Amino acid sequence: MNKHYILNLNPHAKQEWDRCTLRDPLTAKRPDFAKLIAEVVGGKPGSYLVSVQIEVEVLDKAGLPQSEQLTLSLPEISVHSHPQELVA
Repeated sequence: MNKHYILNLNPHAKQEWDRCTLRDPLTAKRPDFAKLIAEVVGGKPGSYLVSVQIEVEVLDKAGLPQSEQLTLSLPEISVHSHPQELVA
């Protein structure tokens, strides 16, 4: 059985659990390997000793988008040192 997934490795992710993710390319759901293996053995009740072989072939690679830094030019604001100057 061949399945295709998107592996995303992002060492800069904010959350630890989001640094390495494996997702279905169509539904974006994370694979449930136990369910996939249960389908292969027919889903019949019982305990099974199974051997699982994972073969990985990289089909395509896309880098992470580079974050851009924006510079904002803010006008200077004069600060009055005497509060009475602000009263009308």
